[in-house]
Amino acid sequence: MDTTVQDPLVGQTLDGRYRVEARIAVGGMATVYRAVDTRLDRVLALKVMHPGLAADTGFVERFIREAKAVARLSHPNVVGVFDQGTDGTYVYLAMEYVAGCTLRDVLRERGALPPRAALDILEPVLAALGAAHRAGLVHRDAKPENVLIGDAGRVKVADFGLVRGVDSQTSASGALLGTVSYLAPEQIGGGTVDERTDVYACGVMLYEMLTGAKPYSGDTAMQVIMRRLNEDVPPPSAAVPGLAPRLDALVARATSRDPAGRPADAVALLAEVRAVRAQLSAQELDHRPAGAPAQAVGVGPEDPTSVVPRLPGAGPAAADAGVGVGAAEDELHHTTRLLPPPPPQDRPPAGAVPAAHASAAPPAAGRPRGGFRLPRGRRGPLAVLVALLVVLGVAAGVWYINDGQFTHVPGVLSLPQAEAEHKLDAAGLDAAVRQDFSLTVPRGSVIATDPEPGKRIRSNGTVTLTVSKGPRQVKVPDVSGAALAQAQAQLKAAGLVPGTVARSFNDSVPQGAVIVTDPPAGREMAPGTPVTITVSRGSPVDVPDVIGKSVADAQQQLQDAGLTVVVAPEQVYSDEADKDTVALESPDRGTQAAKGDTVTITVSKGQQTFAVPDVTGKKRSEAEQTLKAAGFEVRVISLFFGDTVFSQSPDGGDQAPKGATVTLWVR
Repeated sequence: MDTTVQDPLVGQTLDGRYRVEARIAVGGMATVYRAVDTRLDRVLALKVMHPGLAADTGFVERFIREAKAVARLSHPNVVGVFDQGTDGTYVYLAMEYVAGCTLRDVLRERGALPPRAALDILEPVLAALGAAHRAGLVHRDAKPENVLIGDAGRVKVADFGLVRGVDSQTSASGALLGTVSYLAPEQIGGGTVDERTDVYACGVMLYEMLTGAKPYSGDTAMQVIMRRLNEDVPPPSAAVPGLAPRLDALVARATSRDPAGRPADAVALLAEVRAVRAQLSAQELDHRPAGAPAQAVGVGPEDPTSVVPRLPGAGPAAADAGVGVGAAEDELHHTTRLLPPPPPQDRPPAGAVPAAHASAAPPAAGRPRGGFRLPRGRRGPLAVLVALLVVLGVAAGVWYINDGQFTHVPGVLSLPQAEAEHKLDAAGLDAAVRQDFSLTVPRGSVIATDPEPGKRIRSNGTVTLTVSKGPRQVKVPDVSGAALAQAQAQLKAAGLVPGTVARSFNDSVPQGAVIVTDPPAGREMAPGTPVTITVSRGSPVDVPDVIGKSVADAQQQLQDAGLTVVVAPEQVYSDEADKDTVALESPDRGTQAAKGDTVTITVSKGQQTFAVPDVTGKKRSEAEQTLKAAGFEVRVISLFFGDTVFSQSPDGGDQAPKGATVTLWVR
């Protein structure tokens, strides 16, 4: 039954713009709705904080922090944030709508995935987290529920609600945020939370994709936590026999209990994942758990190899997501026919004697009509011997055709070139050599062979060795002084990725021009490395103090300083500024801004006044208590040692600002 009809927000329009159509999901902090942006006529996801939490400034700050954090990231594998706002008691984020399912849905329906499919999902997750890490952000809650798989197959990471800066601390006394199954030991033990925290969570997700289960189990969350602190993540092959040892090593490195034993960040782990993938054979990539049917990861006859399930709300494109390739085609290519097919049964030539009349046929040419004949009694053993020799000859021929002239390619991966060539020569095989770059295999050692190790090859065949030239390196170009767009184009042309854009004041570099890059110019880096660009904001301008000045004078002074002025539409009460003068300015007075930056000024409504309580006729102590509770100061003038208030100034009911003094006369 559709429960969205019971949701009071469904059918409403927030901020006069976002029409809420249906509820998608409910979480601990917020509810997610499918909505339509009536201004731009597009479907989006609206994440609305629970009204009960909107009064908690800590929750609101974390909610808005998510919007600001994700808005800093522009990456195809990160769910984008379009807008953030408040409508009454509703605090919301307008986000990219991804139709499809989550990785949790895939694991729940399919269980263990083939390594190829698991790596196909993990790589874009690491690319998204890598972009966050290079921007100085840590997700802290990476888990299958936050990995979305769209109908078109695009993998996206969502829910940056727990995002923090790289140097954030998690204390033992503080709140433990995140999901227990994916928390790194340092998150539990109160250590520093950095990029390696997300690396650990990705290692756990890889284990779960390869095995269909989480690495630790327990009756309570505390049992799971204690096992995580005291036990290493087991190798996936212990749960799924036959998985490649390289996958075990990859999971072990990503989930090291010591953060120093993990890759430095998601970018480094992504490089290791791609290197391991390049070294895995097709059989290793498409390995399935024992007993799993050939179609175990399929969705139907139209695509028996896709791992993306057809879930409600996921369109037909989900089956073509391309995140997995099954072994059906590979098994077809590697089927070996042991015997050639029998020759076709040709029709007998014209004039041939039918088999039914073979006894009437004339003797074959060359067959003697008379001469020496074996005695009938000795023909039987000789015929058996001849038949046996024929069978042995045919068997030997079949063996030679199928196996006798073949051998198997020996394992030479990671061996130095000379040692690999010697090993091939000992097997009777020739070697051809080509070279390629590798991030993980040392220079001069073998990256791959063609055919792959273990494959059948003719005994005198040639094996092509791919020998490592070491990691490919490109120099970071010098783009200092160039415009931002020009600098980004030069980085792309050099094979690097333009990364986060930072802005900084600089007296010598013109506004809008590049000051420096990180890594710096001339540094040799691997292709595809993100490069942070720092752009000049020009010489800083001190924001002048215009508090208490008229709006016209404030605008003139700010414009003379090279700043743009905006007057806020709402006015505020102020104890410092008179009515109709400037009460607030943002950025604040004395801070630095760049020429052309906008300064918002807010006009004062004057001091806020409140009604003075009427305390005439009350006892002195009661009158003082009443006035102080209302926020006023009290001065008492006593006549004739009396104790009853007979007059007050200001009078009861008059308006006065908080903190004003009320004089009482008692007698």
